[in-house]
Amino acid sequence: MGQQELQVLKGVALNINKNEYVALMGPSGSGKSTLMNILGCLDTPTSGTYVLNGKDVSKMEDNSLAEVRNREIGFVFQQFNLLPRLTALENVALPLIYAGVKKSERNEKALRMLELVNLTDRSHHKPNELSGGQCQRVAIARALVNDPSLVLADEPTGNLDTKTSYEIMDIFDRIHSAGNTVVLVTHEEDIANCANRIVRLRDGVIESDLAVQKVVHGS
Repeated sequence: MGQQELQVLKGVALNINKNEYVALMGPSGSGKSTLMNILGCLDTPTSGTYVLNGKDVSKMEDNSLAEVRNREIGFVFQQFNLLPRLTALENVALPLIYAGVKKSERNEKALRMLELVNLTDRSHHKPNELSGGQCQRVAIARALVNDPSLVLADEPTGNLDTKTSYEIMDIFDRIHSAGNTVVLVTHEEDIANCANRIVRLRDGVIESDLAVQKVVHGS
């Protein structure tokens, strides 16, 4: 910030194993968004290392990072971040365009992902023709389309009502059960309790890192 340097994370040491389901929690300013951005290769740490899937990504140039992001990481955001002029199917297929996959294969794979989130009947609808929960399902399908090593969800239920939130968390549960590694940022305790482990941050340090008794929501 101008001449002033602000240290957001202070010596955070965190190991997340393959097929773990981790929730990151903490008050505003605790550093959880910065940690999420580093995990998602959107930011690089000023010191220390970040090893993702056996590769040290902390010293990579922007182009290499973009490649890692597209190949290794699936993002789900609170605001959905769907392109308004594209159909659900086209939104889901988008990462495959960057990966150089040919069109017929793209559409086939995107359709499979929409099937996974129970949304094949809405494949040709645009975001403004979908509910908030349906938009988030499209975003989840898009996050999974490249078979990422890591699925990152930033407040994925922040814009949704309680019933829809639980439906979305059930999908994350299925994703995790299928063998994916899932990390989500949330400030809601009941959402965090859907994970198997909660990491709490405060003032840039890890305050606690505990396994949780999993909560299963009735449908």
